[in-house]
Amino acid sequence: MSSVVSKSYWGKLPFPPLNNSKSDSGVAKVKISGRAMVVSMSMLRPRKFLQKRKKMEVFKDAADEADQKNWRRLMKEIDETGSAVSVLRSERTKSQTIPRDLVVGTLIRYKQMKRWNHVCEILEWLLTQTWWDFGEMDFLMLITAYGKLGDFNGAERILCMMNKKGFLPNVISQTALMEAYGKGGRYNNAEAIFRRMKHSGPEPSALTYQIILKTFVEGNKYKEAEEIFNSLLKNEKPPLKPDQKMFHMMIYMYKKAGNYEQARKTFALMAERGIERSTITYNSLMSFETNYKEVSQIYDQMQRAGLQPDVVSYALLIGAYGKARREDEALAVFEEMLDAGVRPTQKAYNILLDAFSISGMVEQARTVFKSMRRDRYSPDLCSYTTMLSAYINASDMEGAEKFFRRLMHDGFKPNVVTYGTLIKGYAKMNDLGKVMEKYEEMHRCGIKANQTILTTIMDAYGRNEDFGGAVLWFKEMESNGIHPDQKAKNILLSLAKTEEERQEANELVGHSDEVSSLNTINGFVPVGDGDDDDDEDEDEDDEEEEGNYEYFDAQRAMAYEEQSI
Repeated sequence: MSSVVSKSYWGKLPFPPLNNSKSDSGVAKVKISGRAMVVSMSMLRPRKFLQKRKKMEVFKDAADEADQKNWRRLMKEIDETGSAVSVLRSERTKSQTIPRDLVVGTLIRYKQMKRWNHVCEILEWLLTQTWWDFGEMDFLMLITAYGKLGDFNGAERILCMMNKKGFLPNVISQTALMEAYGKGGRYNNAEAIFRRMKHSGPEPSALTYQIILKTFVEGNKYKEAEEIFNSLLKNEKPPLKPDQKMFHMMIYMYKKAGNYEQARKTFALMAERGIERSTITYNSLMSFETNYKEVSQIYDQMQRAGLQPDVVSYALLIGAYGKARREDEALAVFEEMLDAGVRPTQKAYNILLDAFSISGMVEQARTVFKSMRRDRYSPDLCSYTTMLSAYINASDMEGAEKFFRRLMHDGFKPNVVTYGTLIKGYAKMNDLGKVMEKYEEMHRCGIKANQTILTTIMDAYGRNEDFGGAVLWFKEMESNGIHPDQKAKNILLSLAKTEEERQEANELVGHSDEVSSLNTINGFVPVGDGDDDDDEDEDEDDEEEEGNYEYFDAQRAMAYEEQSI
């Protein structure tokens, strides 16, 4: 992929020069001062697969067609009303009976869609109906639904009913109850059920192990997760062998704990144990690498292994290039994704939008923003806030204010990140009056400031060499239960000029260190929000300005987690 030209050139070149070469993919490589720049000749042009097309449906006969259309009408009514039972009850009133196939089909569909609230609602209703023979499988689906929802009270109640009906506890019901406790935050209860299953049965299944590992990881019980995983790896006669999903969860756990070396070792161990590595496996490695070169190498390695990148793979690579301010590569990867027929998600669009936003490339960001609507994705608050950030990073506060008004006009309520973005912009402009105006406006809206905003305000006072103001905001953090970060401490210490000020600053910073002393969780140190080390990044001068405003790390982690288990 070609190297990046200075972003100032891109905005000045609406058309490519006459002497240019064009690759097969429609991307022109233009030579400027001995460097090459990728210029999209038709940035984010529509692809046929993204266009809405009417599906041709084939039915067995007229009766099948009538049944299918009736079922779809029913599903549409449930989605519109938000209540499955009211629609089913109305249907029974009209036709005196509801075909069993229709009810079962509706349950299976909502199970596939993971709409567990509807599954619970329908089954709880069927439990009260005399015309429905509520059997063991119905009970198992209901307790599973409560498990997925993390409703351990509901799961306990159903398990009690099953016992009264004479249905013995089995691996499905026990696993569901364990999952309910885990998702409900009752990690010790979940662990107790797992230990009891191992000791006295029913024997845990592979799914049971997957869920207990996920429960421990979510509860930061890393040592317990390692113990269970290692027992499957190292025992001479383990009850079962660790599968792909278990390895994925352990890689994610080590990433979450900041133990990247162990995550890489676990990745290598998959090959040693003959466990097939999938696209998700490579995504997990890409998700915790901070250097775009490392992410790109893993992406290439995945392709050499004969695996097709999915939307998460592309999003991770786009995000890595974006954070490195290599906007042309980010756009090229997005175009590659579209050319490969991979439908972008809203998150993928937001990540590309962020790539341009970080560098203040407003026009390119606007093109991405418009393309979302064209491809039938409604920009969300995250999209609007990122677009707002593009104006901020371009130091266009007038444009930022106009877009902020549009955000509210379009029906969105600004959140703490939105206000933080505006406050950051005015702080960069050294406009303390506007900083305080936006802070007070945020406060009137009932939004509580976070550490990033308070540190930004401290920084603004620091630029004006106002030690007293910085002290007030430092204390404001502590009064709000927020532990000042290292940046806030450094600002305070740097502002202290007199001996008296230095003594006060040292006392405040020392007190903060006592309060926020780093705690380890089961021997692991949680990952902080420190700066990324990338000595070869060409835009190091801007790192300090961007350190506190990385919006999509959590989204990318969620995108991986959703595919992990």
